[in-house]
Amino acid sequence: MTVAFTEIQETIRMVQMESLDIRTVTMGISLRDCADSDFKKVQENVYNKITSYAANLRPIAEQVEKEYGIPIINKRIAITPIAEILGNHSREEAIELAKTLDQAAKKLEVDFIGGFSALVHKGIGKGDQTLLDALPEALSVTERVCASVSIGTTRTGINMDAVKQLGTIIKQTAENTKDNSSIGCAKFVAFCNPVEDNPFMAGAFHGAGEGEAVLSVGVSGPGVVLNALKRYPNVDLGEVSDIIKKTAFKITRAGELLGREVAKRLDVSFGIMDLSLAPTNAMNDSVAEILEEIGLERVGTHGTIAALALMNDAVKKGGAMASSYVGGLSGAFIPVSEDNGMIKGIEDNALSLSKLEAMTCVCSVGLDMIALTGDATPETLSAIIADEAAIGMINKKTTAVRVIPVIGKTEGDTVEFGGLLGRAPVMGVNPYSSAKMIQRGGRIPAPLQALIN
Repeated sequence: MTVAFTEIQETIRMVQMESLDIRTVTMGISLRDCADSDFKKVQENVYNKITSYAANLRPIAEQVEKEYGIPIINKRIAITPIAEILGNHSREEAIELAKTLDQAAKKLEVDFIGGFSALVHKGIGKGDQTLLDALPEALSVTERVCASVSIGTTRTGINMDAVKQLGTIIKQTAENTKDNSSIGCAKFVAFCNPVEDNPFMAGAFHGAGEGEAVLSVGVSGPGVVLNALKRYPNVDLGEVSDIIKKTAFKITRAGELLGREVAKRLDVSFGIMDLSLAPTNAMNDSVAEILEEIGLERVGTHGTIAALALMNDAVKKGGAMASSYVGGLSGAFIPVSEDNGMIKGIEDNALSLSKLEAMTCVCSVGLDMIALTGDATPETLSAIIADEAAIGMINKKTTAVRVIPVIGKTEGDTVEFGGLLGRAPVMGVNPYSSAKMIQRGGRIPAPLQALIN
């Protein structure tokens, strides 16, 4: 890449004054050659391959970060969905493999390792079921292991048998980690239409269409976009879109430059640029505050979905113009616990669970880092997943659910997760039951949109 001097100047300003950072560099590693009938051999293969390929991930990322002066906040690993290499191994062995992944992540000093996952959107295989059975304990006894399950796609419909299991799995994980604010649930995502090159946790995994090892980058810049809009307080919405688009272009350019340099030094292929406005609890690093700068008194009021649609579209257009390798989940994230503006919206009764669900129709991913009352039933959790999967299936987009039923907490309480996961007001769920629908099981058929050949 060739970078103009003016771009360098603008990047320095964005870093120093507007909280620009590279949210993550994520190395994807294929484990498909690690399967073996001898479980000890599987453990050895997995551990050795991960620690070999990613041995220099953290030091090289830190070196590039220092040389270029742009913070790289997280160093992460994504692996082949573990269910694909479990074969006939047992639930107990799957849990031991999760511990092996955790040990590898700790040795490498990476923040998270994603891919304790299964793809069951059309059916549940033997290895898939083993992983599902292992999930509650695996998420409870590990610190850095993240998990995901694909339960639907536009082409296959929604596997409601899997959705039914996930409600119980999330509830059990919450119980297992209740002494730590049910934090285990923060490391699990249920997906519809998952992408194979997502660098963001907790849903990252290294898909079947990916190479042996790749380096993907997730860039985030809510603070940069917010500051850009503040300089033009009275322009019309067409100009607002253009400002966001141009800002996203600049952010993408900076991110790809660093990503390609890290990949080069690691001697792996460069994967994709994920340009996602992913917020943090830092001041002015909020997606909700961007929406309010567009003209909402508080996020969640009427007009929120229109403003979010405008922003999400502009981010994608700017990223696509800047790079030929934009991928992942690029767009705007709305994780409640990680966004001070979203938290304020809930505390002021402007933002509800239903409104958040509606917002997911026009932004990236879905219901993310939402604390729910600890008495939410497994069937209710399953129904929330089903609703979000239906939005993704019908609209041919990725949607996800990462909710945390915090045991012992009631509506209006606040729970502290700490670190990047932030804090969240506890939200109530609809008191009426969805149990009969969930108990039916089966598969919601693929929509007409699936017939596109």
